[in-house]
Amino acid sequence: MPRWKALPDELDPPVREFTEQLRRLVERSGLSISAVADRTGYSKTSWERYLNGRLLPPRGAAEALAEATRTDVGHLCTMWELAERSWSRSELRHDVTVEAMRVARARAALGEFGPPPADRPAPAREAGALRSEPLCREAAGLPVDAGAAVPGGGRAPEPPPVPRSPEPPDYRATAIPAGPVPHRRVALFVTGAVGALLLVVAAVLLLGVRGGGPAEEAVTSPVTTAPVMPAGVKCTGEGCAGKDPEAMGCGGARATTAGSATVGTSYVEVRYSEVCGAAWGRITRAAPGDAVRISAGATGGTGTGARTESGRVGAKADGYTPMIAVAAPGSATACATLTTGTKGCTVPRPASTQAAG
Repeated sequence: MPRWKALPDELDPPVREFTEQLRRLVERSGLSISAVADRTGYSKTSWERYLNGRLLPPRGAAEALAEATRTDVGHLCTMWELAERSWSRSELRHDVTVEAMRVARARAALGEFGPPPADRPAPAREAGALRSEPLCREAAGLPVDAGAAVPGGGRAPEPPPVPRSPEPPDYRATAIPAGPVPHRRVALFVTGAVGALLLVVAAVLLLGVRGGGPAEEAVTSPVTTAPVMPAGVKCTGEGCAGKDPEAMGCGGARATTAGSATVGTSYVEVRYSEVCGAAWGRITRAAPGDAVRISAGATGGTGTGARTESGRVGAKADGYTPMIAVAAPGSATACATLTTGTKGCTVPRPASTQAAG
């Protein structure tokens, strides 16, 4: 009888109930983890993660376990779908929390810096710059009419007054003070950061409503703001074409099964990531040399032709192709060609039954 570790406290109830059900199936069957791995085509390390609540198993793994333990596949898949929805909502909440922490750190950093010192006022214009020499004598404390002495005891005649040009008005007296300007700049920057956070929260709420029934019909127009990729996602759309889905952060809980088929003894899937806008083909319970191919027609507005990527199974029992950019999960098809000569392609699944894993 296997001795299980305690499940993490942060697991949502549907995920916890599904994981405990998997443990009961393994216990009733009397199989070891290694035997489960051999019969399902998934590695022993993967099953240890699934049964300890660290990772939600893919739908194919759940179906394979049901077959290995002679359990009703329909009931187990119903529990899996509830757990998958809860797991996806948990991932979205984590992404929102990370974004909120980043904005909070930015606001805290802004508060550490005070406003820059106000510009010093320009030196006042000397009012007597255009005046004649008597004004200088007045500043020196001498009588204004005291002319300069000349040889012979006389006084030099006073020069005629120099006409003064009118001085421009002092606009600085009515100008807006320079002190509060830095404060307004900081306030505008903080307001912009808060606005960006609100946009992120709105996008997450829209994603949460999608797939929830009648509320989904209310969302009739696409979001026009630039997409905010969650932490760990490194590409989107055409930028993902030809790249590894696991290395780009598009797989795992961020991907769903948009189509599947059983070809011989192998299981073929179309894996689709909405956040990356890309799809790829995956084959499990396969033999070395088995091939899988993903293809899709032209996407809207690009004018490009069909796109195809291929992969081949190596030493392990599974494999997958690089990604192709797609507009919707149902626009891609995965086909498998086994070394035995058997061939087959996936059938698209309805959106309500698409599974992650």
